[in-house]
Amino acid sequence: MKKNLGTVILLMATLLLMHTAVSAQKNKKDTKVLNKEEQKIIEYIDANMPRAIALLKEAVNVNSGTLNIEGVKKVGALFAKELEAAGLTTHWVAMPDSIQRAGHLVGRTPAAVANTTTTKKHKGKKLFLIGHLDTVFEPDMPENPFTLLNDSIATGQGANDMKGGDVVMIIALQALHAQGLLKEAAITAYLTGDEEQAGYPRSVSRGDFIETAKQSEIALAFEGANGLNSVATARRGASGWQLKVTGKTGHSSGVFTDYAGYGAIYEAARIVNSFREELSQEKYLTFNPGVFIGGSDMQYEEAKASGTAIGKTNIISPNAVVTGDLRFLTEQQKQNARNKMQSIVNQSLKGTKATIQFVDGIPSMAPTPGNDSVRAVISEVTQKMGMGATVAGDPGSRGAGDISYVAQYMDCIDGLGASGKGAHAPGETINLKELPFLIKRAALTMYQLTR
Repeated sequence: MKKNLGTVILLMATLLLMHTAVSAQKNKKDTKVLNKEEQKIIEYIDANMPRAIALLKEAVNVNSGTLNIEGVKKVGALFAKELEAAGLTTHWVAMPDSIQRAGHLVGRTPAAVANTTTTKKHKGKKLFLIGHLDTVFEPDMPENPFTLLNDSIATGQGANDMKGGDVVMIIALQALHAQGLLKEAAITAYLTGDEEQAGYPRSVSRGDFIETAKQSEIALAFEGANGLNSVATARRGASGWQLKVTGKTGHSSGVFTDYAGYGAIYEAARIVNSFREELSQEKYLTFNPGVFIGGSDMQYEEAKASGTAIGKTNIISPNAVVTGDLRFLTEQQKQNARNKMQSIVNQSLKGTKATIQFVDGIPSMAPTPGNDSVRAVISEVTQKMGMGATVAGDPGSRGAGDISYVAQYMDCIDGLGASGKGAHAPGETINLKELPFLIKRAALTMYQLTR
């Protein structure tokens, strides 16, 4: 049953009053450790939650699939106004027409702007906040507007991944700004327009992103939260591979013989199965064959990741192609896996020849002591809020993300965004009951890091 915005706001306001009252009673002892500034931040967020939900609804109801350039720009313009309301100066990073992507939104506090041109002192650590404006839902997909399902859950395209995360970032910044806490804090907010399908070459689509990030010390990314007491101190990287196999062709009656050999399909199957047998038990390492084509007359279109094949059961296949991905936690793990895969490829069956090509994609965000030190700061925040310690989540539960492009340059934390279920699928949801806590966690973390 659809509800208008007024009903949504009234329902959220009632929910917040109940949530605040229960929290105050349950965590009365714990909240005493919060200082006056922290208390004011929390009070601001509670008072502005209806506005946060309204902003989320407005953003979700704009289709911003990666390839919908105008839609991405419209969401960027919406969030630019909100960042400016937090005292940030914004600008748009345009992409060349050849990239076929909308571009990126960047916002900087006055201290961050000054940091790019002078050596003026600033408070605390220089922060680089990461979000993205696009979703996986393109205009030709079925619509899924923002809809309240009950008093805690709403659905909508990109509500969780990651327009909800963007709202967490923005409202947290506005809460700090309202208390005058951003005047000397060097914070850059960078919301990319093509996280779900980054443009090529990456040196262009992520060039400014990386160079801007290098001016900061800590990166905080607002991809979806996996629980209230967990953050990501590591994320796996993603790369690709393509296997090409050729073999002798002839009548199938000669298969397995010295003169005819095994054919391309048997060799490709041997290689892929050997990958599984020899590498599939290594923690955090996965490799998935997405396309497997073979036959006596085969065509494969790499740009479309599709192909056709014609073959007969009495003809030994002379060609096969397999494409897949490779996910890893560290660059060393990736390289070790590639070396092993190459070794398997080199052990050709009779009458066949195979080659494998590896393609880099998104690097990994490896676990580091620096990342864990930032987690410890967040853990202090959540304990102050009466929610217990914050732990490092399982890297295997996440794919690759924009933060990985800058992980080698600074300490990083991800998973500070909204919570929900079903990201990238119809019916994606966001948990509105948990949203106030997640915004408060983000705001108090920024406060602690920039003091």
